[in-house]
Amino acid sequence: MEHITLLLAIVIVTALVFDFTNGFHDTANAMATTISTGALKPKTAVAMSAVLNLIGAFLSVEVAKTISGGIVNEDGLRTEVIFAALVGAILWNLLTWLVGLPSSSSHALFGGLIGAAVMSAGWSSIDGGTVVTKVLLPAIAAPLVAGLAALLATRLTYRINRKVTDEAQLKSTAKGYRAGQIASAGLVSLAHGTNDAQKTMGIITLALVTGGVLAPGSNPPVWVIVSAGLAIAMGTYLGGWRIIRTMGSGLTELKPPQGFAAQTSAATVILASSHLGFSLSTTQSCSGAVMGAGLGRKGGVVRWSTATRMFIAWGLTLPAAGLVGAGAEFLTKQGSWGVAVVAVLLVAGSGAIWLLSRRKPVDHTNVTDSQESEPAGVVTTAMAAVTTPPTATAAMEIKSTIPAPAGTTADPVSPATV
Repeated sequence: MEHITLLLAIVIVTALVFDFTNGFHDTANAMATTISTGALKPKTAVAMSAVLNLIGAFLSVEVAKTISGGIVNEDGLRTEVIFAALVGAILWNLLTWLVGLPSSSSHALFGGLIGAAVMSAGWSSIDGGTVVTKVLLPAIAAPLVAGLAALLATRLTYRINRKVTDEAQLKSTAKGYRAGQIASAGLVSLAHGTNDAQKTMGIITLALVTGGVLAPGSNPPVWVIVSAGLAIAMGTYLGGWRIIRTMGSGLTELKPPQGFAAQTSAATVILASSHLGFSLSTTQSCSGAVMGAGLGRKGGVVRWSTATRMFIAWGLTLPAAGLVGAGAEFLTKQGSWGVAVVAVLLVAGSGAIWLLSRRKPVDHTNVTDSQESEPAGVVTTAMAAVTTPPTATAAMEIKSTIPAPAGTTADPVSPATV
């Protein structure tokens, strides 16, 4: 590390700041449904997620290798390009956090990197094949696969438990799903650390290669792995409460069986992609799983206005972060004063976004406040028509809200109760 220059040190610190924003931006991926269903208290949930994110960072380096040596051509790449890319990614992360939209931190990083590299060395600096096969295709497939898996898992869960009517069994089943939801949330957190912490490892490794500290194709050094893991864990513990609210109840109202199905499906997709070196978006995987679980329960309503805004944010992430990254790189090409201007703009922009967020604070005390209701749309209505009846757990919840007439004994699944 004795060969690290001041500029390289600034880039490394900026990369860790991005990793920190990635942590609190994506906490919702693992813990939103667990918090919204009451399986864990908010602070307990984010603490658990932070620890597992840190552990997950040490499990693999395949995604880091994809970023450090696959997307852009390392030959002739300047360290300033990495700095410009990180500026684009951080500002987009903060902006989408401000409005509570679960956009992709991964695609923000890729967009910033592509935009900055193109501004620096032209389109020839981008490996289009890697971008398509390991970024764009997984981005399309991940939410669809996770959503379909969660939908089917939710329906299967309802079908398995439809004949459970004894009240003691109902309570036991509800507790079981909450325990399963906690376990699956832990698995998502582990998967998030395995996939997302590696992106920062990869970008720091790429910066070290451009600075001549490492040879091209090198694996991330141990200190890079440790620092990236700690940064994303600290960000996770801070808690991105605005996005947790959107994921937990802004998209759909989830019951514990649905939360368990959504988280298990998302974790499976994320871990499989990490093993294959696909740097997919954990946000898109988890969001798709939440919507799939919402559609899998009869009477479940997906809030399509929120989902539409989220889809738009997904589509804008790559080009928006790319434009900011390209603009930042244009300034850094002017010399040291350009780098200083970009640094000042990053700090000023981040500070302005934080001040705006203080107008309507969201934290662990109000994160579970109910969202505005939205009527079921055409898609939800069509899905509900072919969805299996509610589980026994749902029947128990209905029974508790519609008491039987005095002097009678109501069957928990009788027509009068339902």
